[in-house]
Amino acid sequence: MQFNHVYVSGTSPQSDSFEELAMPLFDQLYNFARWLTRNTEEAEDLVQETYVKALKGFSSFQLGTNFRAWIYRILRNTFLTSRTGLRVTMTVPLDPEQDALELAVENETPETILMDRSNSQLVLSAIDDLPVQYRETLLLCEVEEMSYQEIAETLCIPVGTVMSRLSRARRTLRAHLGRKLQGEEAVMEVAKGTNHGL
Repeated sequence: MQFNHVYVSGTSPQSDSFEELAMPLFDQLYNFARWLTRNTEEAEDLVQETYVKALKGFSSFQLGTNFRAWIYRILRNTFLTSRTGLRVTMTVPLDPEQDALELAVENETPETILMDRSNSQLVLSAIDDLPVQYRETLLLCEVEEMSYQEIAETLCIPVGTVMSRLSRARRTLRAHLGRKLQGEEAVMEVAKGTNHGL
């Protein structure tokens, strides 16, 4: 992915420190943008717009405070005010209130390795299907490894809301995966039954 540097006149001393703080976060911001937008080109545009806004507003950033939370907040707000963000946040499905099934641990065999690979795809797909407010909270915690406090700063919500959203995201994810895996097991049982008849 190409990132075009944006130069703003009269910001040369600050742009040096901006670049030192911002550029190491580029890949993380892009990954987060990709999860939010679900589209490569839109993610690239979102990150580029985030960097432009962050550079222009860098004079308002207080050095010594949490830069990562600050720039993530800009990215998120930019996403939410975009056409895609508005479309995504207009409908938020209700959480299914079903308890998840606990999966048994198996020894590693070729079959379980194949299942692990397909399960990781299932997990990614299930995360993608979460409402944006749960998805972003889960990703900031599990993928970006932010603390609850950092997530609260990034999303401008109380820490208690972060914990609540994480809990709901995980519960929804478990329920979704439980249903998917039950369906796969049923298909495998049918296939085994068919094989015995051959």
